[in-house]
Amino acid sequence: MQTNDTPGSTPRRSNAQRNRGRILAAARQGLRDDPDASLDSIARTAGVTRRTLYGHFSSRRALVAELTREAGRALQQAFGAAPAADAGPIEAMTRMVLAAWAVGDQYRMLISLGRRHLGEEAIHAALAPAREEAVATIRRGQHQGVFEDHVPAPVLARALEALLLALVEENAAGTWADPTGEAAATAFLIAAGVAPQAAALRVREVVRRGPAAGVE
Repeated sequence: MQTNDTPGSTPRRSNAQRNRGRILAAARQGLRDDPDASLDSIARTAGVTRRTLYGHFSSRRALVAELTREAGRALQQAFGAAPAADAGPIEAMTRMVLAAWAVGDQYRMLISLGRRHLGEEAIHAALAPAREEAVATIRRGQHQGVFEDHVPAPVLARALEALLLALVEENAAGTWADPTGEAAATAFLIAAGVAPQAAALRVREVVRRGPAAGVE
């Protein structure tokens, strides 16, 4: 009986993994630059045949679905690594925005491709973990009186998410430049109800401290 340990099986698997990685990288770049990029052009950029591409992804939808899941994981990992355990809600939210800014291209792709090919339900599923963390942080800030509570935390989180996406898109389009995300984080806090001068000061403090977070 033949097993996966037969000669040549490991090289074949390694080659398949490399091909898959090249396809995803080519699709990520191609669809970011042109949402209508063809599968043929993606295969050419990846250096594989169309048949090889279809061996990994049976359709355009399947390829977009994988990119969407990948973007969702990247955003969740960025969010999960951002806040310190002892950070207050303003610092935690600032760090989440800065982390999202660092993966802005993937975040933008998740929304644009997901809406175009997969629908809102798929986007909701991909964003659910990151949204839950954002809602929890906003709710904590509302309870502490540092964020406005005129709308429920889940509603405010969705509104702020739309603001962040708009800023990411403008930054990508070159109509407005914010290399570090500092201005975006400040705008985010102001929209959440933090006074403008206080928001700018807190964001500058977080940026200056870098990865190490102190107690708010």
